[in-house]
Amino acid sequence: MSFASVYPYYINKAEKKGRTKGEVDIIICWLTGYDQKKLQQQIDTKIDFETFFKQAPQINPNVSKITGVICGYRVEEIEDELMQKIRYLDKLIDELAKGKKIEKILRQ
Repeated sequence: MSFASVYPYYINKAEKKGRTKGEVDIIICWLTGYDQKKLQQQIDTKIDFETFFKQAPQINPNVSKITGVICGYRVEEIEDELMQKIRYLDKLIDELAKGKKIEKILRQ
């Protein structure tokens, strides 16, 4: 599955709750280390999730602070590394949609 095909759903989920595309991008960049330009390139080239995370400059070192349940699974207990990264992103977008402050979402 391509990252670009899921990205609009992240945006839509956030915007339905009064959040912005910019906030979604901040979260994705925080998690992956991409800057805005590189993130847009990844979206434009329609790479899959595996490649998206494999090419990420650096997964944020505070990723271990992301805990909780997403889709019935505790994100910190997911064994498949790729699936865990995808679920981390899902969890962060959920937190944004639920109205959490961006500073708390970014574990600052």
